Amino acid sequence: MARSNPWSDLAYRSLEAPWSEALELFSFAGAWAPPPGSVESGWGAWDGSRLSGALLVERAGPAAILHGPVVVAPSDAPPEQALDTAARLVAEALGQAQAAGIATVFARPQGLDRIWVRSGFIPVPEAELPAGFRGRPGLGLFGWRGGTALWSTAGRGAPRSASADR
Repeated sequence: MARSNPWSDLAYRSLEAPWSEALELFSFAGAWAPPPGSVESGWGAWDGSRLSGALLVERAGPAAILHGPVVVAPSDAPPEQALDTAARLVAEALGQAQAAGIATVFARPQGLDRIWVRSGFIPVPEAELPAGFRGRPGLGLFGWRGGTALWSTAGRGAPRSASADR
């Protein structure tokens, strides 16, 4: 007999090194994951004892890049529940980011634009990515700044006032 809400009892908690369960989930889903030695933290969603969702965080100074979220849903789970699980993993990461001194968080879209935008991410140019995160797979880039920080690329290229005069 199938449960009426297959994921109503998911438990969310932080992951611990060596990240093997999360890396197996990334591999199963065919998603790129950073080398285990570069992962600083991660969050997971468990359905009983089975890891069903994971998000890994790599850090470079005051910036971080999210890998995932990767969610493997049961076949009878509605797609919305997988998206809700992914959003919850992102929220867990962002909740810890400021406490850990992370000012800027980056993520690749992966078709999850709805989650990124609802979480306060905005599309940003690749030039915003710290050198330590460049050259990673994926197209597009989203960025999040905690607190009241605002994005400004005026220091890169022409000043904003010069482009406004045109």
